[in-house]
Amino acid sequence: MAVSNGVSNSSQPVKYGDWRDDLHEKGYVVLKNVVSEERALYYHQKMIDWLGSFDNGFDIKDRSTWTEENLPWSFKNGMYLNYCAAHERYIWEARQEASVLDAFAKIWGTDELISSYDTINITLPNAASMGGVTPWPHVDQAPERQGMQCIQGFLNLSESGPKDGGLVVMEGSAPLFEKFFKEFPPDRTKGPLAALHYDFYPFEDKDLKWYESHGCKIVKVCAEPGDLVLWDSRQMHYAVYPETDLIRTVIYTCYTPAAWISEEDREKKKEIFQNWETTTHWPHINIHSHGKHMIDGKLDPLERAEPLEKPEITDKFEKLAALKPY
Repeated sequence: MAVSNGVSNSSQPVKYGDWRDDLHEKGYVVLKNVVSEERALYYHQKMIDWLGSFDNGFDIKDRSTWTEENLPWSFKNGMYLNYCAAHERYIWEARQEASVLDAFAKIWGTDELISSYDTINITLPNAASMGGVTPWPHVDQAPERQGMQCIQGFLNLSESGPKDGGLVVMEGSAPLFEKFFKEFPPDRTKGPLAALHYDFYPFEDKDLKWYESHGCKIVKVCAEPGDLVLWDSRQMHYAVYPETDLIRTVIYTCYTPAAWISEEDREKKKEIFQNWETTTHWPHINIHSHGKHMIDGKLDPLERAEPLEKPEITDKFEKLAALKPY
């Protein structure tokens, strides 16, 4: 069963003569200096301040406190899916940066966009020692969804060199998405693949070898503060922990055309927003909240009912948040 939202699935990609060609051919692109160094530093500091706001013993100046016991829970020691992290004022400021919006408007051919309620990533240099995991190459688009239906991204706020923490991609894998799954249909009878709405597919070593045999290669994506990193949700990717002493800070950004969201999903987003909760990176479909963090069936005492600083609610904000139509 093919799931479509009207996106073209033409086998003949359009040539643009700009960075969009790299995005379509390689599956990712790094847009330089999308926000100023000053703005990048502002967002970076807001994230560090947020992490230190839980009164749980964490002190950014004291590395002995950089432990799981002193930090709020995070997915794979970096992504903060709870604690109203997605809706802090500075996060919505970043989502509304004109140059960030312009990039997605150029991709989709419209400036009437809606945003995901995606989150942040603050990865400390010792993250791997806090129960770190091995690389987990995957895609974030269900194999049944044909064509380019979502472009993921993040506003990079710290140095991300070859040895720093950050994104790794299988360059050139996105254009081979349909070919791979035609040869290896997903088994929807077991594991996370049993539900179509779960836009996630994990790859095994043999799958990586298949992509490499088709000319793809593993690339550590390097970026500087203020850069915008974009990748196709069909692109095989994963994150790596830092091998240096730098803290990784990024704000995830993802937008799709407002015309693609149904009224049913808009109502879901409204409810999630009212609870200040986080979703996946999908802005218009697969609308699911990460809810509040629970520990042994009880609410995490560090959980919050609302952001420390609520965003300013404007007409532009309500449309971008999909709280009302354009």
